[in-house]
Amino acid sequence: MDNSNSSNSLSSTFYLTGIPGYEEYHHLISIPFCLLYLVGIMGNCTILHIVRTDPRLHEPMYYFLAMLSLTDMGMSLPTMISLFRVLWSISREIQFNVCVVQMFFIHTFSFTESSVLLAMALDRYIAICHPLRYATILTPKLIAKIGIAALLRSAIAMIPLLARLPFFPFCHSHILSHSYCLHQDMIRLACADTKFNVVYGLVLITVLWGMDSLGIFVSYVFILHSVLGIASHEGRLKALNTCASHICAVLILYVPMIGLSLIHRFAKHSSPLIHIFMAHIYLLVPPVLNPVIYSVKTKQIRQGILHLFLLKKISSTVL
Repeated sequence: MDNSNSSNSLSSTFYLTGIPGYEEYHHLISIPFCLLYLVGIMGNCTILHIVRTDPRLHEPMYYFLAMLSLTDMGMSLPTMISLFRVLWSISREIQFNVCVVQMFFIHTFSFTESSVLLAMALDRYIAICHPLRYATILTPKLIAKIGIAALLRSAIAMIPLLARLPFFPFCHSHILSHSYCLHQDMIRLACADTKFNVVYGLVLITVLWGMDSLGIFVSYVFILHSVLGIASHEGRLKALNTCASHICAVLILYVPMIGLSLIHRFAKHSSPLIHIFMAHIYLLVPPVLNPVIYSVKTKQIRQGILHLFLLKKISSTVL
């Protein structure tokens, strides 16, 4: 019986949803989405290029920023193809196995981004509270280990959750609520005991996000304690200013993430537009805004971008 259910699930076709009630405007709605994706991809690729090519940015803070850009792209890119397939009326169908792979990347990189933000908080703590030991503590080797550990932690944690999906019979509607696959969206369509997935999903969110957010909070408690010990007003402002971009990045990720989770858990019967709106904010806002914030607030990144475009301009003039 389990083999039959598994076979049926793996061969199932699910149907993605665009913007309900606005199907005739999907082509127009796709324009701002396309622009947002382009801004996000270009912004993150620019930061990755600058960090890689500018020797002045070969420091722990900018290595973590490059990790943030990679996780942003990893979280948003898997949704792009299916979103535009729906909005451009190419196809609403998605196979079960493709759906599972898509949700694996979305959720894995979402948890990984949270871990990267924790690593960035620790980076700021060491830079402000232990500046003389900064370079010796955060070596490139340690930074690489932190990045790999963050990715493996998130990926391994998702395996038990997704491994059970092929064994669920989906005898209800196969219509998903979004233009991409989310675990909490698919699990509601299963006509089987999904208690493990529901409980495990809640525990996963609570433990991973809880540990990361607690670590970030504790880091900033120590940072504020250290900053308040600085004698000069200008020194305090300068120290806090180095944390401004990171605080914005934390809020940009956690606020939509918590909002989407609360809506799925406690507002299941609310308007579908609210669910769709929150889901798109959750996946699109961090990749778009993080490069903008770091470009505006971080002098070295801003100078790197200006240097990059000036070089291109000079090269085109010479040619």
